[in-house]
Amino acid sequence: MPKATIRAEHVGSMLRPAELLTARAEHRRGRLPAERLRELEDAAATAALKLQQDTGMQVFTDGEVRRDDFMAAVVETVGGLVPAEESAARPRWHRDTDNAELEGEVASVTIGAPLYRRTPLSLTEARWLAGNSPGPYKITMASPTMLAGFWRPGVSDSVYPTRQDAVAALAEIYRQDIAELTAAGVTWLQLDSLAYWSNIDPEAARMRRVTDLHGHLGQVIDTDNSLIRAARSQRPGMTVAMHFCRGNMRSAWSVQGGYEPIAERVFGEVEVDRFLLEYDTERSGGFEPLRFVPPTKTVVLGLVSSKVAELESVDTLRRRIDEASQYIPLEQLALSPQCGFASTSQGNLLTVDDQRRKLELVAETARLVWG
Repeated sequence: MPKATIRAEHVGSMLRPAELLTARAEHRRGRLPAERLRELEDAAATAALKLQQDTGMQVFTDGEVRRDDFMAAVVETVGGLVPAEESAARPRWHRDTDNAELEGEVASVTIGAPLYRRTPLSLTEARWLAGNSPGPYKITMASPTMLAGFWRPGVSDSVYPTRQDAVAALAEIYRQDIAELTAAGVTWLQLDSLAYWSNIDPEAARMRRVTDLHGHLGQVIDTDNSLIRAARSQRPGMTVAMHFCRGNMRSAWSVQGGYEPIAERVFGEVEVDRFLLEYDTERSGGFEPLRFVPPTKTVVLGLVSSKVAELESVDTLRRRIDEASQYIPLEQLALSPQCGFASTSQGNLLTVDDQRRKLELVAETARLVWG
């Protein structure tokens, strides 16, 4: 199926089997051989592919089941990070279903030495998908601009004087990763980024968090574009996507705000083919900012919540797609959940059956709207 006509998509991560979570904990305690853990990861990835195929997804991932969280491609495969010791301002996490407010550190590591490249986890995922995916597959990577939260005064500045210096160093590592991914046959790359939200949510801008590049929107855009261009230079015709969300941890969110403050620059200047945009609640604002999306780009509307078990209706989704099409042609739209089902390995507060129904709903609605 041509990528331009792919209308049913999901962001990337899927719920991990309990057996795999237990096995990973046992492996860390030295009680389970690495070979056995790899077998269980392969089995979980196989099950994730089957679920995607059965529910009608049109582009595949391995469910990110080999990762502890969506940042693992950085934390687990880049050297120079050390355990964080000092306490810093923590993001607030909010869960709508029980009105809970949680505290959680974005990362428990900081930059303590020059960053260096090890074998990227994403390359392991890509090689496995190349031999097992039933259709087009994508590799998801957290944007290097998210490393800003790993830079801490008094620790990291002895290595990289500023956050921007650290991000630039990681971007160079990413360019090497992308070269190997394209050599392995990857034709679809998705960057996941929270780094734009300090330009939207005042609370995010006040706190030391992954979104903090001091409001320098142009630097974030330039960094992401450098990777997009690197991918396309390695493989002309590469599909590149970008996913925005407002935080996704155990069905909780951390920032809020509509796209209007960044829409003209981000939609116009970030050189991706597809934007996967969170739009499942009022926290995301209205569809008006989509008027800035150029005709060459697709917007994947994240209208289906991966945070709550309650199933949206086809009629509601079709109505909201119609609303969006007042600002961007229907031909430029597609549909997905608003984020992954398991941005952290513990996953959101849904069951595997809930996850299945959500994906089936995305595929069914896409068929009804676009044929």
